[in-house]
Amino acid sequence: MENKLLLCILLLIPAFASSDVLLTHVRNIKKRNADNDLVVNGIEIYSMKIDSKVTSRFAHNVITSRAVNRGNVSKEVFFDVELPKTAFITNFSMTIDGVTYPGTIKEKEAAKKQYEKAVSRGQTAGLVKASGRKTEKFTVSVNIKAASKVTFELTYEELLKRQFGKYEMFIKVKPKQLVKDFEIEVDIFEPQGIAELEAEGTFITNELQNTIKKTFSGKKGHISFKPTLDQQRTCANCSQSLLDGDFTVRYDVKRTTPDNLQIVNGYFVHFFAPTNLPKLSKNIIFVLDTSGSMYGREIEQTKEALLKILDDIKEDDFFNFILFDSEISTWKETLIKATPENLDEARKFVHHISAQGLTNLHGGLMRGIDILNAAHEQNLVPKRSASIIIMLTDGQPNVGVSNTHEIEKAVKKAIDGRYILYNLGFGSGVDYGFLERMALDNKGLARRIYPDSDAALQLQGFYDEVSNPMLIDVELNYPENEISDLTTNSFKHFYDGSEIVVAGRFVDSNQNHLSVDVRGEGADNALLYTTQQDAEQTAQAFQEQQYIFGEYIERLWAYLTIEQLLEKRIIATGEEKENLTAQARALSLLYKFVTPLTSMVVTKPEEDDNEEGIADKPTEGIDIFTIMDWVLFFVASKITFRFIQAGMFTGPLQASPVYHTYASPPIWHTSVDGDPHFIISVPQKKDAICFNINENPGMILNLINDPVTGITVNGELIGDKRANSDAKIQNSYFGKIGIANKHLDVKLTVTPETITIENGDEKTGFTWLDSVTLNQAGVTLIINRKKNLVLSMGSGVSFVVVLHQVWKKHPLHQDFLGLYTLKSDELSEQTHGLLGQFFRPIDFTILEIHPGSDPKKPDATMIVKNNELTVTRGWQKDYRRDPKHGVDIPCWFVHDNGAGLIDGVHTDYIVSSLF
Repeated sequence: MENKLLLCILLLIPAFASSDVLLTHVRNIKKRNADNDLVVNGIEIYSMKIDSKVTSRFAHNVITSRAVNRGNVSKEVFFDVELPKTAFITNFSMTIDGVTYPGTIKEKEAAKKQYEKAVSRGQTAGLVKASGRKTEKFTVSVNIKAASKVTFELTYEELLKRQFGKYEMFIKVKPKQLVKDFEIEVDIFEPQGIAELEAEGTFITNELQNTIKKTFSGKKGHISFKPTLDQQRTCANCSQSLLDGDFTVRYDVKRTTPDNLQIVNGYFVHFFAPTNLPKLSKNIIFVLDTSGSMYGREIEQTKEALLKILDDIKEDDFFNFILFDSEISTWKETLIKATPENLDEARKFVHHISAQGLTNLHGGLMRGIDILNAAHEQNLVPKRSASIIIMLTDGQPNVGVSNTHEIEKAVKKAIDGRYILYNLGFGSGVDYGFLERMALDNKGLARRIYPDSDAALQLQGFYDEVSNPMLIDVELNYPENEISDLTTNSFKHFYDGSEIVVAGRFVDSNQNHLSVDVRGEGADNALLYTTQQDAEQTAQAFQEQQYIFGEYIERLWAYLTIEQLLEKRIIATGEEKENLTAQARALSLLYKFVTPLTSMVVTKPEEDDNEEGIADKPTEGIDIFTIMDWVLFFVASKITFRFIQAGMFTGPLQASPVYHTYASPPIWHTSVDGDPHFIISVPQKKDAICFNINENPGMILNLINDPVTGITVNGELIGDKRANSDAKIQNSYFGKIGIANKHLDVKLTVTPETITIENGDEKTGFTWLDSVTLNQAGVTLIINRKKNLVLSMGSGVSFVVVLHQVWKKHPLHQDFLGLYTLKSDELSEQTHGLLGQFFRPIDFTILEIHPGSDPKKPDATMIVKNNELTVTRGWQKDYRRDPKHGVDIPCWFVHDNGAGLIDGVHTDYIVSSLF
């Protein structure tokens, strides 16, 4: 169209028009074409800058994006950033037409009350959660008027960790449209001096390679990336941007001594990374899940990774394989030295590994620990060697000892601080919180392995991180009378290419000198190293003030302290956990970090109402894919937080498919029935969410708990008459339900045979053959013979318990119960439990509907309650009115025991007794 217009204009130009006039006109049209390329749905991002300052490994990052509404009506503008999971947001602000709306850090509960108050006023609420393997997504949007401008500014900080001999900082780049002024600028200042510096981008083409400018000399390094508009295009005449991927900076420092100690204004940081040490031999036990759920690609990828790991094992190392499914099997009865002959035999063993049966995780781990214990007791391994257990599983224990808390206790007692345990969780079916607790309790860590095409590389990559131990039992000792608030200073292993970081605060803030003793066990002998540092020496190293941001050592100490307090909190209980929580919360508020204990509240005045948003950082422990990550709540009519695809993006939201629900289900309530199937009604959506809980018979689950009204509902699980040997997960149902109201001193116990109501010391019993209406002490009980009962309490709360009777001679099944809530609005806002938490309003969004494994049941992405989940469309039965046939209720099914939908994990709801 532009070419035709250009031709007409040229024909109309008079013959005496000069060539200069023609060229000027052509240039104007080209400029107009370029300007049109910058506008997407009326929004132009005219500037995006990422500015990073790294001082002694501590990175301070500011992302600024500026946009303008080129349209004639109001438009919604989005700011979308992916952050490293290890980072803490420290500030966020929006500036609209010169007016700035800043974010403030608050204690999480205070922010939550602010959020709930806004919801109660009827304002719309958006809920966002997102994560990738290494990132968390932050997204905010705001409506701006025609010709208005908005500036978003986000600040976050992180301590860069050293792996494989380099520090790495990555920046996710994805503007999704051309940006007139796009720039990444990184300044690095290291007192030890910079030894090497490199930068690369996954999206960098040969043409773009020269746009990365890199310089370093002495203590300073600088990197810039500033592509022109034409360099951003996917092709010469394209309006799409090729800026889509990771921009990574790697560097290392000069090391003339094993460590570096820095002192500034009453705080110190100590970096310890000795080089050229002889490598320790290692004793490594691989404990591998070979249950039926590993069948197919997962077991093949595991075998692929093991074969590559066997190629890397050194001849001085000792190793063994433990396989667990329903049974426990070992390759050898003892640890075996990695001779060429033994490695060849091990490869043959790995080739023949197959998957079947259940998951005896406890048995596998205990066998591995026993073999390590025996090797040390019998002196089969060198005295100075590093012992490591790497356990891989894709599911949850369901045979042998299956109670996760019992497993944790047994494993900790057996290891007794002698070895490190690393737990690798394959896929989303694991109880990640359990794996993390058990690893941290044994000086290791948990890592998620994503079930993608590169899973074998992920497994091998983790092994590479721990394959070269240099020192064991490392301690960094500081004068006790001089130092307070010291971060962790003892480490079981030090690996080649890594770094130990310790920070602390002086008792006397004016102290300017510190001496340190470092002890550890190496391959040849014990290490004893002493270092000392003066504050004056540090001050001389920091004369380049333009490279330094604020009190960076103090903030580094606060960051590291909070990170370690949160880690300790994972395995703590009772008063210890409360104290750790209080310390981490106080530091988060003092230093303005958004952590799992704090939230950032953003308020924008809009006429008479305030629009409020809350940014949270949840933890990885909830098994989401996980879903450790930024959660953003925005309560507003015009400002919303939403889940957008990865990257940095300011612009109009792309259209997503919306699932049209079935006709409204006939009944709106919350219930649990069957095996056991939970149905959560969402009336405002005219839809429902459902999930199952897979637990062992005998377990008691808390369904409803309201501390205000005193009402509690618990259910005890029963199983089939005999276990089904072909099933990995056994069927379970509710065989006993207990409903109590402590204020009325009433207890109702229901089984498939009897119904007992207790009021104080009075006890009345019935059977399902009775038809009864009973009124006493503010409680009404109606028993409908062989069908159901209805219990109503003084507060107006009503429940229905449904009886399911099966053929008495059925070889497997037995009678069981279902629970339905009729009236729950009288329960307080503090109500919780597997069902109770859903008595408050819940919202969700369905995106990306696509065919699932069953053609009749499509899969989709659900954004709900902090998380991005994969869900499946299906049906569940409602038996409240028809106990025999039931009514089909369409719902979105959440997998993995409701992970990501329920608060915490399902094992949090296990209680010890019915009342």
